[in-house]
Amino acid sequence: MNNKLIIEEFSEAYQKQVSELILHIQQKEYSIAITKEDQPDLLKIPEFYQIGKGNFWLAKLDNEVIGTISLLDIGHNQVALRKMFVNKSYRGSTYQVAKSLLNKAVDWAQDHEIQTIYLGTTPQFLAAHRFYQKNGFIAVGRRELPSNFPIVKVDKVFYKLKIEGSKSLHYS
Repeated sequence: MNNKLIIEEFSEAYQKQVSELILHIQQKEYSIAITKEDQPDLLKIPEFYQIGKGNFWLAKLDNEVIGTISLLDIGHNQVALRKMFVNKSYRGSTYQVAKSLLNKAVDWAQDHEIQTIYLGTTPQFLAAHRFYQKNGFIAVGRRELPSNFPIVKVDKVFYKLKIEGSKSLHYS
């Protein structure tokens, strides 16, 4: 066991691990009434996320998926950050999984001339709210979202991040 964190693009070999991680966090940890059937994108990650200026990444330790993040291309050089999940055992500053995933997504956005990243999250994910704010996201009202932003029914809190041109910019 080398405990080296690897961030890589999604591949079909990890489909089952990705679905299990996300559903466990949503259903068991946070008691959110959402099923796999409510999220057809989970079964079609390449067709749904890895098109246009979008992508989907995994965080792995020793070949185990411990985190995910995606950017969904919504047009007009804008993306929606989706499916940001980290296994409870690997949250926080020790492993910096969430930060590594977010840095990968922001680097991708900069490289692909994305101007703004938007996201929606649930009121229950308070640690996520703090994480996004600490990393430069600004809270916005639902009315401030672009018309092309896909709102998920469980999401009630929204944020945006303006992307700067400098690839060397990393958030703390």
